[in-house]
Amino acid sequence: MSETHIRPTWDEYFMELARTVAQRATCDRGRSGCVIARDRQLLVSGYVGSPVGLPHCDDVGHQFKRMTHEDGSVTQHCVRTVHAEQNAICQAAKLGISLNGATLYCRMTPCRTCAMLIINCGIKRVVCEYRYHAGAESEALFLDAGLELNYVNQEVLEYRDQKESP
Repeated sequence: MSETHIRPTWDEYFMELARTVAQRATCDRGRSGCVIARDRQLLVSGYVGSPVGLPHCDDVGHQFKRMTHEDGSVTQHCVRTVHAEQNAICQAAKLGISLNGATLYCRMTPCRTCAMLIINCGIKRVVCEYRYHAGAESEALFLDAGLELNYVNQEVLEYRDQKESP
């Protein structure tokens, strides 16, 4: 006797594609992927990686910058790479694909810069697998801009070397 196949919802389908795209990422701290879809149709994808022709973290190591937050906590960010959301938006621009009215699927709450790009592209909905430790500002931007923001999991994604060692 065979089990009944249950088709994924559209959100589950596109989130699984984002997870697959993330396998191409070239920074081991946050192998993140992103897909953008509209009307149940995949438009573009992107993953974390260095700009074209420049060395990857996986090959030459990370380029860290420290950030001190208002509460005094310090986090480290690798600035060698372009975020998955930024790369997906760049792919759309290269190919002449409008993102107006689309839904973006990604691993965690987009950073502030990505959030501003997402808003300006006309994307209307963002679905994140996890929360980002510094995502409150992006959440506020999305709310102010009238974007719908959904989470698959409510947990904050933890990753290697996220916080500065004492």
